[in-house]
Amino acid sequence: MAKKITDRSKDYSQWYLDVVREAELAEHSPVRGCMVVRPTGYALWENMKKELDRMFKETGHENAYFPLFIPKSFLSKEAQHVEGFAKECAVVTHSRLKSVEGGVEVDPESKLDEELIVRPTSETIIWDSYRNWIQSYRDLPILINQWANVVRWEMRTRLFLRTMEFLWQEGHTAHATREEAVEETERMLEVYRTFAEEYMAMPVITGVKSESERFAGAEETYCIEALMQDGKALQAGTSHFLGQNFAKAFDVKFQDQDGEHKYVWATSWGVSTRLIGGLIMTHSDDNGLVIPPRLAPTQIVVVPIYRSDEQKSAVLEYAEPIIESIREKGISIKLDDRDNFKPGWKFAEHEAKGIPLRIAIGPRDVENGNLELARRDTLEKSIVPSTGIAEYVDELLETIQKELFETAKDRMESRTRVANSYDEFREEIEKGGFIYAHWDGTPETEEKIKEETKATIRCIPLNSEPDPGECIVTGKRSERRVLFARAY
Repeated sequence: MAKKITDRSKDYSQWYLDVVREAELAEHSPVRGCMVVRPTGYALWENMKKELDRMFKETGHENAYFPLFIPKSFLSKEAQHVEGFAKECAVVTHSRLKSVEGGVEVDPESKLDEELIVRPTSETIIWDSYRNWIQSYRDLPILINQWANVVRWEMRTRLFLRTMEFLWQEGHTAHATREEAVEETERMLEVYRTFAEEYMAMPVITGVKSESERFAGAEETYCIEALMQDGKALQAGTSHFLGQNFAKAFDVKFQDQDGEHKYVWATSWGVSTRLIGGLIMTHSDDNGLVIPPRLAPTQIVVVPIYRSDEQKSAVLEYAEPIIESIREKGISIKLDDRDNFKPGWKFAEHEAKGIPLRIAIGPRDVENGNLELARRDTLEKSIVPSTGIAEYVDELLETIQKELFETAKDRMESRTRVANSYDEFREEIEKGGFIYAHWDGTPETEEKIKEETKATIRCIPLNSEPDPGECIVTGKRSERRVLFARAY
């Protein structure tokens, strides 16, 4: 079989696209910059969504849904917000088409009185609703999450990592005090960290964005940053403390227990289908996709091997109670008994799609009471007895989950370094990875580093110990090192 996936070492970008294609996760759509998420990719997103939704609800949040379209005037109410998204907005100007010879065209008589923006994010339209929902301190807090799609008019796109339309969730909360809102922002950041590390097996660094990297309209943006196999960083999730900016823009006040009217405090937070891109680039190899078991749509695939109808009947009869015992453990298992594909072809297909464990059963296995197990992450094969197989694979899936995380963590730590001068920084950034270095805190220095090295401040790490030093560029005093990397 001809190799269909480019080696990572030769062309990482093409390798990534090859993995997406061969795993049948997504493909380009007729609309430039948009993607078709195929069933395998959507099943992976559904598993991510299921776990995140559970975690959101365990922290007191409820789901709601708000309109796709936002009146243009709403965006202009919060100055930083509109400035941040103005160049990415898709605008609806007319309400209908009309038939003409050979096709259709926009009906000029259907021009809208006010243009509508296809949501790039929903702060503005949600806070318009919150104005009607909030009158008293008894109405707070409001803890709402929305699963939706958004549109941001990107010029350069890549499947999952950056597309004009993508799927995501966006949380929007309202609080009586600043302290409650900050606590909520940090709580949701921890939810994202937990999900990334315990479900995606993707180690992350938590921190706060520099002023120039903040979300438009936020007072602080918290983030989780991951490191991909090519040494580039990926912003995998953000949680924003919005202060009272949107409350003031939309006049959202509440009457406190003393009868005083005050503006509420706000947060927003979100992750998107970009997480699928992060998962691909954290774990996958030159054979295709690798999926952590806790998120895999199919955790185990069973491939029967036979040369005759008689052998097929015996193998399937032997496999049936094995499959049922595994399924009773709550493990997602699939039997691939397609007759029109050879076992070797099936093996390659399931490797490309990242199924964590493969069980192969042939006539000799039936005779000996065994089966062959193959791990997707290490490609290791072993012959094991069928007795107690459900307990065995249940433990093995957890081992795979743990080892994927440890491998990724070791890789990240080995590619995290310190630079004490600008010359050293320039040299180290060319090798990829995370670089800790002193920065004087000014946007001018930050921009200079970005222009000259293409590296950005990924975050100011949380809970980092004071480490006074001198900025690598200006020599001015710096209280702690910040995290730099080139990024997606």
